[in-house]
Amino acid sequence: MRELPEVKGRLSRGRPLADLTWMRVGGPADVLFQPADEEDLAQFLAALDPDMPVFPMGLGSNLIVRDGGLRAVVIRLGRGFNGIETGDGTVIAGAAALDAHVARKAAEAGLDLTFLRTIPGSVGGALKMNAGCYGAYVADHFLSATAVLRDGTRVRLGPGDINFAYRQTDLPDGAVITSVTFRADPGDPAMLAARMEDQLARRDATQPTRDRSAGSTFRNPAGFSSTGRADDTHDLKAWKVIDDAGLRGATRGGAQMSPKHSNFMINTGAATAADLEGLGEEVRKKVFQHSGIELEWEIMRVGEPAGDKPPD
Repeated sequence: MRELPEVKGRLSRGRPLADLTWMRVGGPADVLFQPADEEDLAQFLAALDPDMPVFPMGLGSNLIVRDGGLRAVVIRLGRGFNGIETGDGTVIAGAAALDAHVARKAAEAGLDLTFLRTIPGSVGGALKMNAGCYGAYVADHFLSATAVLRDGTRVRLGPGDINFAYRQTDLPDGAVITSVTFRADPGDPAMLAARMEDQLARRDATQPTRDRSAGSTFRNPAGFSSTGRADDTHDLKAWKVIDDAGLRGATRGGAQMSPKHSNFMINTGAATAADLEGLGEEVRKKVFQHSGIELEWEIMRVGEPAGDKPPD
């Protein structure tokens, strides 16, 4: 293993990643880096061998790490990046702040970011995936973000730098988002709190929130504009085409398409990453055979298959 720069935070070699993902699967990273602060992150990236791959990782709520692990430095932000500040119509959130915490903190200040309340994960991941719920998306509220680039340069990114699309963005390669500034409309704190409680109740009634999942497995097939907003002329949903193909409850090893919501893949307790990805690919194949619709993964899959070992 090549020498690594000195840091104030924590460096762990060969760190297993399964316990850092919601699916609880996956092999080790060559290195896991948890920076102490933005300066620590910037100095580390500036000094790191430019040929060493870097993978920014949030809470692992929308991620499958393959069983052979990741040949990269995985960067995971923690306490130094989870602050939340509210102002006049704006909310500044650290990239490691939980989406649900940002929604609650904003509501307490009379600011409406309630769409974030039921989105799993952290703010950095929400930005990267242009996360959305109940007709609102990050793109609708985004003002700017701070980031550290692969060479250690610190930059501010605006909407024109992000290129928002449905469930995706075009961030600079290797960029690590450190904070996001949102625009938020005013609202009555009590009404915002009640709305979020209603959203939680609806989510729990329709989604397998008590199971190990990574949220929606596939993107909805059609009907979204380049900004990620829904097009009301289309209502085709991934769960519906999966149901129509008879795949609700389908299994492979320890992986299952949830009987409660067929676009949620769950780890029933003993799944491998290969089980989960294999089931997803089987669903994609059978849906295409049944309807001619080619589902696209919403869950990110990274790393190597089992048997690929980290270098000594």
